[in-house]
Amino acid sequence: MRLLAVRDVSKVFANGVKALEDASLEIEAGEFLSVLGPSGCGKSTLLRLIAGLETPSAGSIEWQQGRPDLGFVFQEPTLMPWTTALGNVALPLKLAGMARSEREARAAEALGHVGLAGFERSYPRELSGGMKMRVSIARALVTAPKLLLMDEPFAALDEITRRRLNTDLLELWQRTRFTAVFVTHSVFESVFLSQRIAVMSPRPGRVLSEIAIPAAYPRAESFGTSAEYAALCRTTSARLAEAMAAA
Repeated sequence: MRLLAVRDVSKVFANGVKALEDASLEIEAGEFLSVLGPSGCGKSTLLRLIAGLETPSAGSIEWQQGRPDLGFVFQEPTLMPWTTALGNVALPLKLAGMARSEREARAAEALGHVGLAGFERSYPRELSGGMKMRVSIARALVTAPKLLLMDEPFAALDEITRRRLNTDLLELWQRTRFTAVFVTHSVFESVFLSQRIAVMSPRPGRVLSEIAIPAAYPRAESFGTSAEYAALCRTTSARLAEAMAAA
């Protein structure tokens, strides 16, 4: 079932920068979709438009049954340094007025789902970059959103941590089947994670092609060294090159 459709959306900022031009994309409920494109092509702007953090200059975003509850994971973890991992994850529930005992139980459960059981009382300064991002993901998921928007969340991490988090993210998605829209400029990451990839042109961005990734789930780390993965990466790289050339 379709969750939403982006219809011929353009976005021009006050400084005159045109981030998107006639961008169109449909997103299915429960799917894992990656939006792939070069830096500055409007991927993050598209995500913010879907989240309702920006409004289109032209075109429309059409929800099949109204905008669902959603979570947003930004490029940086944006954690509050003065409170613990538990306090950071519980914040959305606190703002919603949930009782302390219930919100802390929900936050502890969310931290467990991202592999951070035992770190509830740790402060951000005591956590590695990958652990901070796990806290950020737990905070986005603690409200059980139907849609999770992720804006290059692993871009600043080392390759080993990034691969581990990719695998863990897929396990979370398979367990709960939220709809995931994942922005990245990495061909390798998009192929590993996704059921479908939307390839964007350089700014002003628009979706030039879509690629189905038929590989079965679960995708263990061994998938990343398989011949199937290599072939899909070559196809995706070629589509990205075509998008760059079309600009």
